[in-house]
Amino acid sequence: MAEKTSQDGPSTTVDEVPIKRLWYRTTLFNAIVIGAVGFIAPGLWNAMNALGAGGAEKPYLVNAANALVFGILGIMCIFGAPIANRIGLSWTLFFGVIGYPIYSAGLYLNNRYGVEWLVLVGAVTCGFSAGLFWASEGAVALGYPEPGKRGRYLNIWLWFRTGGPLVGGAIVLALNHDANAKKKGKVSYETYLIFTALQTIAAPIALLLSPPEKVQRSDGSKVIIRAEATFKAELKALWKTSTRKDILLLLPVFWAAYFNQYSGNFQTYYFGVRARALIGFTSNFGTLLSSQLMSTLLDYKGIPVKKRIVWGFWYAVALHITAWVYGWVVQEKYTANPPAYDWEDKGFVEGYFVLLLWDFARQGLQNWLYYLVSTKTDNISELTRFSGILRGQESLGQAVSFGLNTRQWYGGRVPLAVNTILLGLAVFPTWLVVRDHVPVEESNKGNSATPNADLESDIEKAVEASATILPEDKEKFASAKTSGGRGAV
Repeated sequence: MAEKTSQDGPSTTVDEVPIKRLWYRTTLFNAIVIGAVGFIAPGLWNAMNALGAGGAEKPYLVNAANALVFGILGIMCIFGAPIANRIGLSWTLFFGVIGYPIYSAGLYLNNRYGVEWLVLVGAVTCGFSAGLFWASEGAVALGYPEPGKRGRYLNIWLWFRTGGPLVGGAIVLALNHDANAKKKGKVSYETYLIFTALQTIAAPIALLLSPPEKVQRSDGSKVIIRAEATFKAELKALWKTSTRKDILLLLPVFWAAYFNQYSGNFQTYYFGVRARALIGFTSNFGTLLSSQLMSTLLDYKGIPVKKRIVWGFWYAVALHITAWVYGWVVQEKYTANPPAYDWEDKGFVEGYFVLLLWDFARQGLQNWLYYLVSTKTDNISELTRFSGILRGQESLGQAVSFGLNTRQWYGGRVPLAVNTILLGLAVFPTWLVVRDHVPVEESNKGNSATPNADLESDIEKAVEASATILPEDKEKFASAKTSGGRGAV
């Protein structure tokens, strides 16, 4: 029995009707859906780019196409949040993957017949599509899980997404491992046919995603939805979020996190085809390890959330110092005497570790950034805006970086210098945000005026309540009217 209080009279007692948990509404199932889509669409896209220049012999056309991809993606990510909040996350995810196979088909035609126009058309469609994908995927990965399991589910999502390049890298290596691939060149065209076919199945999988109001968490709490009433109001909310002091201070690290696209040029300059295929496959294990280490730290219950964020910040700084000092040393050596390594050559491991350390440091930083953003609010609509801004700014940085790498700079010194300076400039403003940040879990407990006070959560109230919901309250709760918000998907 449960007690229900009415504004018009005394409390009355009614029977509770438990809601049966459905496996396809659970947090885990939705994490698998978002992971599977990430595995197939951007995961395989990353597998191609892990070869350096998308597997092409020279990096310049593909770098120009990728600059176009990320320029459009950056804008679409930012404006993808209002779109996602109006049409729903499932349809946003669906439209977010349909452009990937077109891009892969363009690389196939270019590889086999020298056709260039579809590479650029594919870049445009992929840019629009990927912008919607990242706006929705980040919101689901951060907003669907229970607050105490964010790091765990973030890691599941990233394992799936990294699994795409892992499987894709295995396919590439299987098709490009013979003695003819020892020298510098391009991968076989069959590689792109397989990738194109696989990417077409991502769209129907995306439609399996549950709307946020139907997600059933293990602790009985609900996903908080406070969407705006109109698209115009969504744009105003986006502007308000974009101009927050903490978001503005984070812009340098958003740009720096994925700015290093010189790694693709580094591979084409100094490694043969099958060496690039091996690097593209095995470097993913380092990425997975980096993700696991950072996520383990960020989800460790024995340390307060704020302290985890602080420790994660300094860990990411230490990783980048190590990776970039080593990268500069090896690059200067290669500038003086450029090699063309196969995996059998003595100096292969030295150059391989440059790429491995860059990826390791970058993945650790991205895990940390997503976790930091996820602790700013528990409202899925707000998280959609946060993740869209984060991925959008990362993408704009990548667009500039790919554009920078359409030229063959002497010794790669210009892109390396720009990246190093950007990372250095990002440290202090990021630290200011970390120092003043109050995680939403702690602001809920303190219930005091904090930098995040306007984002107070109803999670604790939902957790304290029974996992059962009164029949007449089901619709009201699902639409978030209990918190004074307005439900919209």
